[in-house]
Amino acid sequence: MKIKKVDTAALAKIFLEMPLSVYAADKNYIRPLNSDVENVFNPQKNSLFTIGDCSRWLLFDTKGKAIGRIAAFFDTLSAGSYAQPTGGCGFFECINDQEAAFMLFDTAKEWLRQQGMEAMDGPINFGSRERWWGLLVDGFVEPCYCSNYNPPYYQRLFEAYGFQTYFKQYTYRRLMEGKIEDRYAAKAKRILGMKGYHFAHVKRHELGCAARQFRLIYNKAWVNHNGVGEMTEEQAGKLMKNLRPIVDPLGLWFAYYEGEPIGFFISIPDVNQLFVKYVNGKIGLRGLFALLWNKWFKRCKTLFGIVFGIVPEHQRRGVEVGLVMESARVFIDRKSKTGYEELQMNWIGDFNPKMMNLAQQIGAGIYKTHHTYRYLFDRTKPFERHPIL
Repeated sequence: MKIKKVDTAALAKIFLEMPLSVYAADKNYIRPLNSDVENVFNPQKNSLFTIGDCSRWLLFDTKGKAIGRIAAFFDTLSAGSYAQPTGGCGFFECINDQEAAFMLFDTAKEWLRQQGMEAMDGPINFGSRERWWGLLVDGFVEPCYCSNYNPPYYQRLFEAYGFQTYFKQYTYRRLMEGKIEDRYAAKAKRILGMKGYHFAHVKRHELGCAARQFRLIYNKAWVNHNGVGEMTEEQAGKLMKNLRPIVDPLGLWFAYYEGEPIGFFISIPDVNQLFVKYVNGKIGLRGLFALLWNKWFKRCKTLFGIVFGIVPEHQRRGVEVGLVMESARVFIDRKSKTGYEELQMNWIGDFNPKMMNLAQQIGAGIYKTHHTYRYLFDRTKPFERHPIL
């Protein structure tokens, strides 16, 4: 077997296509868009290259067939926020062969060691956490957009190498059937009745304003978390611009206090259902037609919650409950008009019992489980699970 660094257009193409052989018989696999993967490794598209670096490799067998791939990366913001400088590895795919997997892990580890790292997390993204984060260990069903999906045997490969669970992240699911329990609905009504608070979803013509509100809340609610940097006005505008073709304004909810935005709960239609599963990595005319067709005929059945946040001064007042409850109530009441049959709430860490409890209060249960692993280069050092944020 031989490792090759991806440093040509031809090898980059193989990097994109290598997973197809792994999932050839897997009916649940949905090939990601080429652009979504390639943009991670493009310095013109990924701003983390200004404060970090990335490299990727392919593994070939003796016959010259690609049988594995991996990427390694670090950024100074994330790396310096831990006891040991920590980088990451991701976009791992491999045949069911421990020797092959270990060669890929070794390559990522040695590159990160050369960059001054002392640990690596994986499989994670060289970018924001809502994409390509964690190893799927339970819930092997069709993935939602930009969610990691992998064969069950990957867990054995990671853990045999020495990766340990740093934290677990859950995807909760709630069918759009039945009402929210009265005791929880009453709690939401009580929050709505509190002087100065109200909740509302965005109208389509308000998306520009929504970008500004999202950035304001995000920078107050998330910048103190490990590895999370401040969002710029340009980044917020770009986010909403990218969401515009697929977003349902009914999924963009904000909490306000005396007219000022203090919280958000953002859900989007599952893009995989809208068009990604119908194309072969490239959008093209077929993808555009599928998007328009599926939106018009309401064929997307999943509303996918991707991010939630409340500014610190309004936390622990019940605003979280009121916001999620009110949005869930509207989703359920309008089921026949929207076509949605389920709400999935993505990326709820096991270090966040409040959000786990909130998901349970709206009648959601754990649907998928991902593990984010950490591997310490010096195995004599004590390993610690993720602290409560």
